[in-house]
Amino acid sequence: MVNDKDVAVIDRKAANNDSKVAVNDRKVAIVGCGFVGSSSAFALMQSGLFSEMVLIDVDRARAEGEALDISHGSPFAAPMRIYAGDYADAADAAIIVITAGAAQKPGETRLDLAQKNVAIFREIVPRIRETGFDGILLIVSNPVDVLTYAAVKLSGLPESRVVGSGTVLDTARLQEALGAHLGVDPRDVEAYIIGEHGDSELAVWSSADVAGVPLKDFCEMRGHFDHEEAEARIAEEVRSAAYEIIRRKRATYYGIAMSVRRLCQAIMRDEKSVLPVSALMVGEYGLSDVAISMPTIVGRQGIECRVPISLDEAELEELRSSADRLKGVLQQV
Repeated sequence: MVNDKDVAVIDRKAANNDSKVAVNDRKVAIVGCGFVGSSSAFALMQSGLFSEMVLIDVDRARAEGEALDISHGSPFAAPMRIYAGDYADAADAAIIVITAGAAQKPGETRLDLAQKNVAIFREIVPRIRETGFDGILLIVSNPVDVLTYAAVKLSGLPESRVVGSGTVLDTARLQEALGAHLGVDPRDVEAYIIGEHGDSELAVWSSADVAGVPLKDFCEMRGHFDHEEAEARIAEEVRSAAYEIIRRKRATYYGIAMSVRRLCQAIMRDEKSVLPVSALMVGEYGLSDVAISMPTIVGRQGIECRVPISLDEAELEELRSSADRLKGVLQQV
C-alpha cells in the first residue's frame, strides 16, 4: 500500500498550505500528453464543457505541441483557450484529469504497471496538492483502481472527489457487444462490468436487461437460446478487448477519451448519472480499503453514492475475489 511515512510527509506539507484555490467551473487540466491525454484533450475541446484547458507533461515541448495542434481546431468548436502549463496553472481547475504513466506493453497486464505508475503518482499528486487544488481528480492512468486508491491517500481530498474512470469503458464495450449480438441500439442495453478494470473484472448478467426486459428473455425473443455460451464469449471479448487493440496498434486511446468526456459531462452538468467508476469502498458488499468499480451516482461534487445493484451469489463471490486481487497488489506496491 501507499507508505504511511509518505502520507505523513504530505500531511505536514498540507498543514503549511491550508488555503484552497477558488474553483473555475469552466477550466479543466490534463496531466500527461501521451495518446490517452491528447485524445482526451481533443474530445474535451469539442464537448463545450470548458472554455479553458491546460496541458501538463514532463515533456513541456510535447504539451506545447499538442496544445497548438488542438487549438487550431477552435474555429470549428466552442471558444476555448488551450495552452501548455505547469501544476500552478491547474490550481483553479474544476477537474484535473490524470493520464500520465508508463504505457501498457503487449503481453503486460494492467496490474504489471502498478509498481512503476504508483511511483509516478508519488511525484504528481503531492505537487497538485501543494497548489491548493480543491476540485475533482479524475484518474485515468492504469492500473486505474490501484492508482485511484493511491490518489485518495496522497491527495488529501475528500474520498468523494477522487474518481477513477474504472469500468466505464469496459461497460461501454459490453453494451456495444450486446447491441451487436441482439441487433439493438447499445444505448438501450442496461448491463455493467464491475470489479477491477482488468483481468478479474466481471459482467453482471443476473440483473442485465434491454429496455426493461430481462436479458435472457430478450435474447430468446431475438432467437438466441444458448445463454451460457454467449455470455462467456462476450465477457471474454470485453475482457481481452484492450489486449487485442494493443496487439494491433500498440495502444488504446479513442474509447477511453470518449469515456473521459462522458465522465466530465456527468460531473460538470451535475447529471447524477449512474456510471461504474472506481472509488474507495467503505463497507459496501463487505468491501473496504480498496478502490474498485461499482455503479455509482456521479455529479458535480464527484461521487454521491454507490447504487446497490442486485448480484447473485456467484457474482458476489467474483467481486470479492477481484477486490482481494487488488488488495494483494496494493500490499506489494
